[in-house]
Amino acid sequence: MASKLGISLGFRSVPKLIRPISTSPAHNDAWLSKLLVRKIEPTKESHSRMLSDKDIVYGLQTHNFRPDSRHKYIKNMKNTVALVTSHKKLENDVELVGSWTVNVGDQDQAIHLWQYRGGFQTIDDMSAVLNDNQDYMKLYKEQSELVRSRHLQYLLAFSYWPQIESRSTKNIYEIRSYALKPGTMIEWGNNWARAINHRQNNHEAFAGFFSQIGRLYNVHHIWCYKDLTSRKETRQSAWRSPGWDECVAYTVPLIREMHCRILEPTEFSPTQ
Repeated sequence: MASKLGISLGFRSVPKLIRPISTSPAHNDAWLSKLLVRKIEPTKESHSRMLSDKDIVYGLQTHNFRPDSRHKYIKNMKNTVALVTSHKKLENDVELVGSWTVNVGDQDQAIHLWQYRGGFQTIDDMSAVLNDNQDYMKLYKEQSELVRSRHLQYLLAFSYWPQIESRSTKNIYEIRSYALKPGTMIEWGNNWARAINHRQNNHEAFAGFFSQIGRLYNVHHIWCYKDLTSRKETRQSAWRSPGWDECVAYTVPLIREMHCRILEPTEFSPTQ
């Protein structure tokens, strides 16, 4: 895994810091060097293969439901999930990982994370099965009357991220979404393969993905906390960890846009 990302192994492919010619004082040069983006060498291997080592695709559904239709929407989605995951042709390959509504951030919004074992072939098979299923099409039509907009992304999981584990006790989740500058995904992976080691103390890392279809150069990190106070303490602890500030300094210049949302699990979410 580490060798694919070229991380601190002494290989020639390890990114080198680009330093401009400067006449600034030494202490200023040291500060500026943390804000510079490291160079990524060309490669003949696809970025997705370098960043992800599993043939599993994830679907991230974002639904903006009508404010007056929240309960009807939740019921509709619960029935939809039950239908899809219990279908004989899909039950072994399609799984709901998590389902949440947004508490802080974009209001009247729900997020659903699906896992497709077998990758895009499973997604093709699922589309064929559901398009001929009258019960599913009825639920889909009903849902269209309850939502204002829908968005779907297909994602791959970062290979260096901890394996997804469902939580059984009640928690809150935070999804931090980043729109990166085109061409910087490998650099992001290089830095976060180290940075994730600073965020494992409290078992808060839930999932990390990058987009394959939909909005491209998007990254989503999902964190799990007991509550907002625990979130604050955990994040402050990371800043006290030597090396975390350097990882942040290297990744900030790669970002075009970022935002976070605090999520609450739905009653039918597999992870609570």
